[in-house]
Amino acid sequence: MVSAPATVAFIGFGEVGQTFARGLRANGADGIRAFDRLFGQTEGQRLEAAAQSIGVNCAASAEALGLQARFVFSAVTADRTEAVAIEAARWLRPGHIFVDVNSAAPSTKQRAARAVEASGADYIEAAVMAPVLKPGIKVSILAGGPKAQSASEALNALGMNLTPVSDVVGRASAMKLCRSIVIKGLEALMVDCAAACEAWDVKDPVFASLNATFPSIDFQALAADMSERVATHGIRRAAEMREAAEMLAAAEVDPELARAIADAQQRGARSKGVAR
Repeated sequence: MVSAPATVAFIGFGEVGQTFARGLRANGADGIRAFDRLFGQTEGQRLEAAAQSIGVNCAASAEALGLQARFVFSAVTADRTEAVAIEAARWLRPGHIFVDVNSAAPSTKQRAARAVEASGADYIEAAVMAPVLKPGIKVSILAGGPKAQSASEALNALGMNLTPVSDVVGRASAMKLCRSIVIKGLEALMVDCAAACEAWDVKDPVFASLNATFPSIDFQALAADMSERVATHGIRRAAEMREAAEMLAAAEVDPELARAIADAQQRGARSKGVAR
């Protein structure tokens, strides 16, 4: 049985892992450790430097994280969600709480949950509802699973903001991805609209017309903001929208629009320095 009351580990140490680790450490979490598959490689040096600056110990493997951790956060890319859960299930034990914060389809989370729970560990579905940089660990997170209530209480005591929404895995992710179809779709529309406006030098009249139709929205500011979001996070958001497409297909809803949004997000991403 894992007994450390507030010991936290991260599988994946990109933007989400670093942000959560920084906030949790500031709120009393002890002995935070992290593993990222880029550790030990040239491209992982900045991640290791970030860990050192936060006060997080770098582990040589994911398995090495579990020796003392109570909470194990999976904070990887959406396409790695299930694989990481299956790999972790080989060393997870009763007493571990596996917190899956990846933006994956409900069916992906359900498969991940089955793998983790077979080890005797508890699985918490965690749907992060907004970009994490500004709110930090106060970002809204919807939690699902049989132990969502107790895990949320423990993590909220460390400054997080989890809201249990269901004891059934899948519903929290469905809530997130249904919202994401709109948000990521609007971003893709605004990027293409702004690009066409620039090409034809019609930005001012077009945005003036949109502002007249929707007077509560500053479309010029919105276009600039959404273009930056896509440029910075497009690769990650494209993966999220492919998970949304899987969700739609499972519900027998045509997934082609979500796939097109994924393609648009990926096209708009910067080739370098894209946050994970």
